Amino acid sequence: MFENNPFNFPILSLVVFFPALAALCILFFVKKTETMRIKWLANAAGLIGFLISLPLWIGFDAGGPQFQFGERLAWIPSIGVEYNIAIDGISLLLILMTTLLGFIAILSSWRAITERVKQYYVFLLLLQTGMLGVFVALDFFLFYVFWEVMLVPMYFLIGVWGGPRKLYAAIKFFLYTLVGSVLMLLGILALYFAHFGATGEYTFNLIRLMETSYGSGLQFWVFLAFFIGFAIKVPMFPFHTWLPDAHVEAPTAGSVILAGVLLKMGTYGFVRFSIPLLPEASREAVWWVATLAIIGIIYGALVALVQKDWKSLVAYSSVSHLGFVMLGIFALNNLGLEGGILQMINHGLSTGGLFLLVGIMYEQRHTRMIGDYGGIAKVVPKYAALFLIIALASMGLPMLNGFIGEFLILQGIFQVDWVYAAFAVSGIVLGAAYLLWLYQRLMFGKLDKEENRGLADLTSRENATLVPIVVLCIFIGVYPKPFLDRLEVPVQAIVERLAPESGATAEAELLSPAEPTIPAGLTMPARLAIPAGPAPSPEPEGMLPAGPASPAPPGAPVPAAND
Repeated sequence: MFENNPFNFPILSLVVFFPALAALCILFFVKKTETMRIKWLANAAGLIGFLISLPLWIGFDAGGPQFQFGERLAWIPSIGVEYNIAIDGISLLLILMTTLLGFIAILSSWRAITERVKQYYVFLLLLQTGMLGVFVALDFFLFYVFWEVMLVPMYFLIGVWGGPRKLYAAIKFFLYTLVGSVLMLLGILALYFAHFGATGEYTFNLIRLMETSYGSGLQFWVFLAFFIGFAIKVPMFPFHTWLPDAHVEAPTAGSVILAGVLLKMGTYGFVRFSIPLLPEASREAVWWVATLAIIGIIYGALVALVQKDWKSLVAYSSVSHLGFVMLGIFALNNLGLEGGILQMINHGLSTGGLFLLVGIMYEQRHTRMIGDYGGIAKVVPKYAALFLIIALASMGLPMLNGFIGEFLILQGIFQVDWVYAAFAVSGIVLGAAYLLWLYQRLMFGKLDKEENRGLADLTSRENATLVPIVVLCIFIGVYPKPFLDRLEVPVQAIVERLAPESGATAEAELLSPAEPTIPAGLTMPARLAIPAGPAPSPEPEGMLPAGPASPAPPGAPVPAAND
């Protein structure tokens, strides 16, 4: 059951399902009139959820096997579905960010939510389980279940507790994401049956599916299906139009989770599935994906510059920043991938912090119009100081986290084509422009509006939501090594999958059913091995063993073994 798990305990399952268990306890054992009890229980669940995820960081071996803390059980063996979860360095960072931002989002809701409090916290905790499940699933079926589970809580968080246009924003979010999910499902099934045609094995196991080479035609169509599904979630230009509406109408906690975690589902999908499974199609897609990413970088920044709504400005900044992440990922080299993945974390922290800052001021003034503020640094100096640090981190100032990610991304994409890097730099300049302009209009100038004179500075609870983000922004900016160390092994595994030698003729493999099934102990067949360096061992250290092959359904044709 356990694979590369130093604790011999289902800690990943505990981390994933603890929020759902807490949600069920609140739902069935607490009366809806006990508002304070519900809030305390939800906040305790958020904090405990974060604390029980910390042993993953402590026990993770950065130089060990790629996937660790594995748990594996047969689920629907007749069609090859398993409960198969594990994490690598990429998943580790995203899980810790999810549990931290989940706790912060719950804590930020203390005063903001006054109606249907019980249902609100139940949906917020269920959403946490769905997000965590996406990051740990190594079975495509299981991944898709968690992916779809996330839609329902987020739909209700926006549609019930959102702003004036909440129903429009919620339905738009749901339909966009659902369309992408259906196309992604078709791509998953295409790989599922292509793998069966090559090996006689029905499986949704990611590692097993990577052992098969797929034809260039199949790779193209599956990559396109995955691209639409993941690009909508990122969101990339031109699939971004749902994001500003969802961000502006969502409650503060919903915006924090949406920007901090949900948008990373799309970029994570490219890193975990599209690129390793479809290396040939990924290499051929670099030029047009990079072009769309650069358009998103510049377009998002320019639109942010003209926004009058503070929250809308931060929402469009996400379009620009996620364009940077995609540009790094599709550099398809170590520097670009490490920078892109680290920038996923950086964006989650800085943009999540900016949405918290919007929410804190909105609770007092009930307006998000930038023109309704001005000179408030005189009355809320602590708020202004933390705002400045988070804004500087978002724009990529050296010694803060955003700089490290952007620097690595630019290094990586420069190796591909300096023109891409030259256009991407303009996004950094524009990012500094709209963030500094926002800060100047909010904090400086005359305090000429009477409503702003009575603003209260940060409370202890509000400090507790912002200070951890500020500390991490500074720590990653000064000393990113612990984070980059944990990305080295999984990023190298992706780069090796992308080597042209690994994309050996899929058509020949798919048309030769007499080829023997790959032994369970192997994780990458010899025809996919990288020729450089020493010969690979029979069981590379970077992957979990795939276990026994799932039996084909009765009557299904099984290729004869070629002894």
